[in-house]
Amino acid sequence: MTQYTIFLSAGEPSGDFLGSQLMKALKKLLGDSIKFTGIGGPLMTAEGLTSLFPMEELSVMGFAEVLPHIWRIKKRIQQTVEAIETQRPDAVVTIDSPGFNFRVGKALKKRIRSIPLIHYTAPSVWAWRAKRAKSIAKFLDHLLVLFPFEPLYFEKEGLPTTFVGHPVVEMNLSQKKDLTFRDRHRIPYDVPLLTLLPGSRRAEVTRLLPVFQKTVFLLQKKIPNLHIVIPTLPHLEKFIREKITFSATITTEQSEKFAAFQESQAALAASGTVVLELAAAGLPMVIAYKLHPLTYFLIRRMIKIKYASLVNILMGQEVVSELIQDKCIAPALCAAVESLLTDKAKEKQMRQRMNEVIKKLKPPADYQSPSLCAAHSVFNLTHESTISSKKQISRSCMEPSKVT
Repeated sequence: MTQYTIFLSAGEPSGDFLGSQLMKALKKLLGDSIKFTGIGGPLMTAEGLTSLFPMEELSVMGFAEVLPHIWRIKKRIQQTVEAIETQRPDAVVTIDSPGFNFRVGKALKKRIRSIPLIHYTAPSVWAWRAKRAKSIAKFLDHLLVLFPFEPLYFEKEGLPTTFVGHPVVEMNLSQKKDLTFRDRHRIPYDVPLLTLLPGSRRAEVTRLLPVFQKTVFLLQKKIPNLHIVIPTLPHLEKFIREKITFSATITTEQSEKFAAFQESQAALAASGTVVLELAAAGLPMVIAYKLHPLTYFLIRRMIKIKYASLVNILMGQEVVSELIQDKCIAPALCAAVESLLTDKAKEKQMRQRMNEVIKKLKPPADYQSPSLCAAHSVFNLTHESTISSKKQISRSCMEPSKVT
């Protein structure tokens, strides 16, 4: 049986999760005939990867944050390319973190063209900076994407692209019912629950929490027994506790967050990837967001999509209320959330629509999960390169080749 070595490169927690799921799926597919090297975090390490250097060093990739670390990052790019040159893996899979990974890819293609270069997750060219599709098509060999509408943007630039599905569907959030959540947090069973998600970054929380707090005060006048749950990250817990003046259950564990989703009747959330987790849990939601006025002024002139929420983007219509910037005010948020908490027919209808959203994120064909779909694609591309055969690559997950 042929032995395969895959070099993986992830630069942030979301990429570490995708990488670990991909590793599990490849091991399920190929068993002991697969070996991994590269860069990853604790989840990928748990699957057997020894990281070339700490993944956390790459988390600074951004705008102003990158400047103090520019020389160290350049050194890590060079180190990564040299490691790939030395190891000569059968394929390279870069995951998210385009600031780092695309620089590695460009440098690699100038020096070694024989190793397939696959990138997992796509830049949001459908939202802004569409020219990036043409740019990355020059050095990538294949792209794995999470949303069904993405292949078109890259295929027209000549980049073979596979829709593999979104990892949120692997969480099975709608099936994980935690019956002891209310008991653990001493929340009566007869009170309605609202999940509050003011963001995952301190700047987001700083902008949104004051208006969320005003919204809660208005809601509690209308629904006096309303209880609030705020799932957040450990580094934001103290900050949130110091800022709020209403009673709330604050949790920092991932499992507690999902348990809160299951027990809640509605959510008020900052726009972001968390909306797909809410959709996977079937929880009705209202989406809100505020940016610095200058930032919003500039972004509005670059953004070319109608909606901010991924739920609405996927459905092509406003399934969930979006209250952005000037519309993000307490009375409007209160009215939108109150209707979900008090109108049972509307709540039921939105839960059904959430099921429609998640169906759109499932892998194509008969693949059990997005990670297994991605693993088949990676293996086929690697196998084809190894045996120097040429096969047509489709837009959906490719049928697995026979392992030899």
